[in-house]
Amino acid sequence: MKLYGIPNCSTVKKARTWLDQNNIAYEFHDFKKSGISADTLHQWLSQVEWEKLVNRAGMTWRGLADAEKAAVTDAASASKLMQDKTSVIKRPVLVDQGKILNLGFTEAAYDKLFSQ
Repeated sequence: MKLYGIPNCSTVKKARTWLDQNNIAYEFHDFKKSGISADTLHQWLSQVEWEKLVNRAGMTWRGLADAEKAAVTDAASASKLMQDKTSVIKRPVLVDQGKILNLGFTEAAYDKLFSQ
């Protein structure tokens, strides 16, 4: 299992703490250090709509110029933006064997996911 995110993101910190406290093994992928590949984004975008993967409520999105925001109209343009500015990706992204298990973090969602 792999958790994608940014180490100083409060939501990512909560997810990591929850996984650690529940003794669930995972590998952490730091977007800032390792970026994100086009192949990985393509795989994710085949599972969820680009509108769910792009965090339009975050500071990175809000900091974009209006023209940059307007240019994101489909999965291809969203993928390019997410590769260029990884902080715009909704996080954390919890993935197991290429399948997205969860976007973002809530204790309730993780409790439900791992109680099965």
